[in-house]
Parts: sequence; C-alpha cells; structure tokens
Amino acid sequence: MSKQLLIYGNATPISVERHAKWGIEPSDSLSFAKSVNSVPLTAVEFFAASEAFPVVFTKNGDSVIPLAVMGVRPEENLFIDDEGKFTASYLPAFFRRYPFVFSSNDDGKNFMLCIDETYAGCNEEGKGERLFDDEGKQTEYLGKVLEFLKEYQMNFARTQAFCKRLVEWELLEPMEAQFTPQNGGDKIRLGGFLAVNREKLKGLKAEQMEELVKNDGMELLYVHLNSLRKFRELVGKLPAPAKAE
Repeated sequence: MSKQLLIYGNATPISVERHAKWGIEPSDSLSFAKSVNSVPLTAVEFFAASEAFPVVFTKNGDSVIPLAVMGVRPEENLFIDDEGKFTASYLPAFFRRYPFVFSSNDDGKNFMLCIDETYAGCNEEGKGERLFDDEGKQTEYLGKVLEFLKEYQMNFARTQAFCKRLVEWELLEPMEAQFTPQNGGDKIRLGGFLAVNREKLKGLKAEQMEELVKNDGMELLYVHLNSLRKFRELVGKLPAPAKAE
C-alpha cells in the first residue's frame, strides 16, 4: 500500500496466520503525523473539528473531501509538539483509527482490515492488546476496532454523497489567502483548498435549499464557512523565525 494514506507506512491485511501472537501497546504520541498539515474529516466531525481547525474542501482524484487544516506550511503540524503530544481540543477520527485502516481492491464493495506494521506499538510478543486469543479467535479488542472502522466507513460514505452534491451544484471555488506572521517572517500564501461560495449558496433553487436543510447540510456549510477564521489563529501559532548569529 502506498503512502497515499498519509500516516501509514506498511498497511498489511490482518490475519490469524500472520498476527496470531501480535499485540498493540497503546501510545499517546502522534509523532508519526508531525509532518501532516491536514487530514480528512467526515461530516459528523465538522462541529467539533471547527472549534480547533479551519474546515475546508480539497480535490481527491475525481471527488472532493473535507479537511481539517493543521498547518499553513508544507509538512508542518502546528498541533503536535516535540514530544508527539496532540495539543488541540479535538482529535479527528482519521488519527484515532490509527494504526488500523480499511483497504479495498474492488472500489469499496468489500473491505479488508489492515494494520500499519511500522507502528511503534506493534509487537510479536503479545504485549498490550492482543489481536487474537490463544485459540486463534479475534479478541474483544479487535472486535471493537472493527466496529469503529465500520462506523468510520459509513460516515465517510455519507460525506462523499454530501460532497458530490456540492460539486454538482457548483458551490465550491478555489480558496487563496495571504498572511503575514505576527512574530515576523515572510508572507505566507495559502492555496490549494476549496471553500463554499456564499453568493452561489444564496442563489440555490428552493428545492435545493430544502434538501440541504432537511439533511443538515446547510448547517454543515455554515460551520465550514465560520471555521475559516481559524486560519488567522493557525498563523499566530507559527514559531518565530530563527535569528542569525
């Protein structure tokens, strides 16, 4: 599996043959995501995520997905400190599911539960939470992981349907902004994201408006638009530039 999943180094399908004695030791460190400046969101996360991050959209192949922006420069996450501690008020489900992930080879008809074998907590001595018991049956821990991933996948599918509507109705437009860091340094140009055009939103037909209201989409869009003010807070978190000796 490629690095397209941002934080997964070697996502391997879980099997009793390969992982019979494996255990997962929990860790609060998110050092593995220190260079990830934005992560995918599902629609149900908009409200909590918008309290901490700008919520935007971006193109993902032929589709569009929402993102929580955690940095304004490449490969810099402003919410993970040097010890790997996550400092924001909300931890997106994309991170919470790690080191597990679903993969599919048939366009989402069937999914395989995988684990990133490069995760520091993985071990073959069975330390921490076992994946399988001594009889080769999945543990309660692995069962809970599966349920969480299933719920995540359902929310992701609903989010895709929501984003598809935004594209069909041509509500999204490229977003670009320039910021001057408060603590000095060069101006930062921010682009590559999509945001809802307020005027196009106001110009929707009555039946489109009704659909957005009934499925809570209208509320999600205003949460998204309101969250854009968080970009200035992100810029304010930038470290001061190093002074030349």
